[in-house]
Amino acid sequence: MKLNLNIFSAVMLVVTMLPRTVAQQSEKGDIRIIADPRIEKLVQKHIHINETKEGIPGYRIQIFFDSGTNSRLKAQVICNDFRAKYADHVAYLTFISPNYKVRIGDFRRRLDAVRFLQLVQLDYPNAYVVSDLINFPRIE
Repeated sequence: MKLNLNIFSAVMLVVTMLPRTVAQQSEKGDIRIIADPRIEKLVQKHIHINETKEGIPGYRIQIFFDSGTNSRLKAQVICNDFRAKYADHVAYLTFISPNYKVRIGDFRRRLDAVRFLQLVQLDYPNAYVVSDLINFPRIE
């Protein structure tokens, strides 16, 4: 069985560093951790990677797709119509040459997208669920 070299090396790094991590307790009850400095580098690298992500994997519902004449105008009309009917959900109008798309929602689970799709299909019968990078959820 072949292991991915990156996963194997990361596991071996953690396994070899664990015995070197020593916690010492002073008389005051304070804890001082003496650890390999590579652990801090790994944590900082993980933080940097997460900060540069533009979204997380999730699902949206595509309600419009067109590349013909006046497709931009049609996409804007459908996007505005959706926003008027469903003010609590977001709509995204995107252009990837030569196509205009209107996608709605930021669903983390496919089940949530399918539930909302059943409601939206009354107004947009050709709508369907697509995988997409979604925005991070709002923290209130």
